[in-house]
Amino acid sequence: MFRFRREQKIFEIGKVKVGGQPGELPTVLIGSIFHEGHRIVKDRRQGIFDKKKAEHLIKLQEELSEETAVPCMLDVVGENPKALIKYIDFVSEVTDAPFLINGQEASVRIAAAKHVAEVGLHERAVYNSINYTVQDEEIREIRETRLKAAVIQAFNPKNPHPRGMISILSDSGEKEGLIKAALKAGIEKPMILTPVLDIPSIGSAAHGIHILKEEFGMPTGTAPVGVVGRWSKIDELGRHAKRACRAGAAAVAQVMGADFIIYGSLAKAREIFPVCAMIDAVIAYNAGNYKVKPLTKKHPLFHLSFRLS
Repeated sequence: MFRFRREQKIFEIGKVKVGGQPGELPTVLIGSIFHEGHRIVKDRRQGIFDKKKAEHLIKLQEELSEETAVPCMLDVVGENPKALIKYIDFVSEVTDAPFLINGQEASVRIAAAKHVAEVGLHERAVYNSINYTVQDEEIREIRETRLKAAVIQAFNPKNPHPRGMISILSDSGEKEGLIKAALKAGIEKPMILTPVLDIPSIGSAAHGIHILKEEFGMPTGTAPVGVVGRWSKIDELGRHAKRACRAGAAAVAQVMGADFIIYGSLAKAREIFPVCAMIDAVIAYNAGNYKVKPLTKKHPLFHLSFRLS
């Protein structure tokens, strides 16, 4: 455990703060909804879904967030503009938590972002994401939406390791880096996401968090949990292995300085929030050795009783 030499920025999105030195703020946990394979969705083209189950999942994350003092956001995923806009409208009525606008195609994200701006939700919204495929047109359209927060993916298809992450984020000669592209798009609150491609690469993603925060001083996180469920050998390791390994993947990212973790389906919230709350408390307690203190009283270190029985 450590303190970064570079000053670390903290951004407020909606009512959630993200960033800072390890120990200053709890890790923001981001659960996904309406994603590919999510069985609550009945018609992906039309955006038809089970509203009762969707609300239950959203409230589950909120309740666990309240119980553990670990803040949360939602990753709202849609395959086309019509569906994504429907999902966002629903989510915005059920919760006041910040949300990520997540569509695989730029055209889907932009259409939803424009809607978000029109209905006055832009202060709670995070564009997800600006990545290596970004074009000038997407940058112009993001700027028009007036969104101020965005995920910047540090995935570099030519070099997925930490040094490759730095090179795709930074300017290089005449080539513009993704951070500059985001600033041109009007993004004032960038959240850098390090890539996870498989189980072993969780280590590279965690290492990337440490290096990128030291390099840029911006909130940085990763999505280390989803690959655990796709690990072909996991079920051979016992019925509790998947749950334990998901928690372990999140913990690895936290101890390397993660400011946020996208943990996958909201249904995983019960197995992720308690372990992340404990790790947040451990990090914050040790941070005192570096003269770093929590910036909020609503922190797992204070909120949860760690008295031994």
